[in-house]
Amino acid sequence: MPELPEVETVRLGLAPALVGSRFSRVILRRPNLRFPFPDRFAERLEGRTVTDLARRAKYLVAGLDSGESLIMHLGMSGRFDVALPDGRNLSPGDFYLEGAQGNAKHDHVVMAMSNGATVTYNDVRRFGFMDLVPTPALGESRHFAGMGIEPLSEALTSDAVARLFRNRITPLKAALLDQRLIAGLGNIYVCEALHRAGLHPEMRAGQLARPDGTPTPKARRLAKVIGEVLTEAVAAGGSTLRDYAHTDGGSGAFQHAFRVYDRVGHRCGARGCTGTIERIVQSGRSTFFCATCQIRPTK
Repeated sequence: MPELPEVETVRLGLAPALVGSRFSRVILRRPNLRFPFPDRFAERLEGRTVTDLARRAKYLVAGLDSGESLIMHLGMSGRFDVALPDGRNLSPGDFYLEGAQGNAKHDHVVMAMSNGATVTYNDVRRFGFMDLVPTPALGESRHFAGMGIEPLSEALTSDAVARLFRNRITPLKAALLDQRLIAGLGNIYVCEALHRAGLHPEMRAGQLARPDGTPTPKARRLAKVIGEVLTEAVAAGGSTLRDYAHTDGGSGAFQHAFRVYDRVGHRCGARGCTGTIERIVQSGRSTFFCATCQIRPTK
């Protein structure tokens, strides 16, 4: 599943085609994706102008001049293709299963924009979805109610980390993947951030806070590197796990900077470390780490 940097790359690629443009025509080629489309979905979009395009965790949110917002989630295999009036075809943040590109039978939503661009949503597995929600009620919608802080915002501080994880006996890796605490973090970038911070994935999350609730040095390191890892990944255009490309047709490159993810048996990527990367399973997910430089949990 595409993680936050991949979704942010999609947002950056889609914005020029959508923001400030009007939906001239919307074609639905099936009644549903993961969920049924909202009532009168195409009708409610047609004639409306996109005022802005934001990202919340792994969701795209397009504000409309109707007072509603179009919420889009890529699921596991969703992707957008943009056909421009000059004949060029772009794939902003292409993240799809190998062999899916160009297979029109998976083109489920076609949006013709007033600027001449055509935006097509393609989804092989149909785990993605779209919804329309009144903009003032976004925070209370079923998608965002109870969602945690944004890891690329100023809200992610060492104080926030200590406050969120205080007294939690949950393993740190699991706590970081809890979308009710920090929204948008996924398996790849959590593994990478924990390695950079020198923290073992099995340590208790509560160890990031002192008894009085103030952050420990570990919390300060973690808050810093989470932002650094995500920012670097966005700048690199995301990670190529199957076949990922962004608007200029190039591949996302952050996978070349992986220090631990999917590198079992390889030398640790930390400067001066002679350890090798190991793998454990936590809550059904693979966790990659270096047992030499990532601090073992203490009781």
